[in-house]
Amino acid sequence: MLVPMDHTAEFFVGQIVHHKMNGYRGVVFDVDATFQGTDEWYDTVARSHPPKDRPWYHVLVDGAEHTTYVAERHLESDEAGRPVSHPLVSELCGEFGEGRYAPRSTVQ
Repeated sequence: MLVPMDHTAEFFVGQIVHHKMNGYRGVVFDVDATFQGTDEWYDTVARSHPPKDRPWYHVLVDGAEHTTYVAERHLESDEAGRPVSHPLVSELCGEFGEGRYAPRSTVQ
């Protein structure tokens, strides 16, 4: 069993990120302090075996319709300053400005 380490998430909800290995851009829409998936998913999908005791991110993939669940070590900040094209971006993110999305307001 892994013991969680005291680690602050490097990325935040609304931040545009770039996947270092797979090359896609996306926007973070949720952050888990540690891996929250199943062991079966981890063994099948996370082939590089990133640490489970570090933050993992839910990301809307730019130019696609799917989301990804990514370990922190595979991400870097995307400095392109462009918005993300994804069908769920308006539901999960607030307004885009200054290279990032504002948090989604819960007040309607």
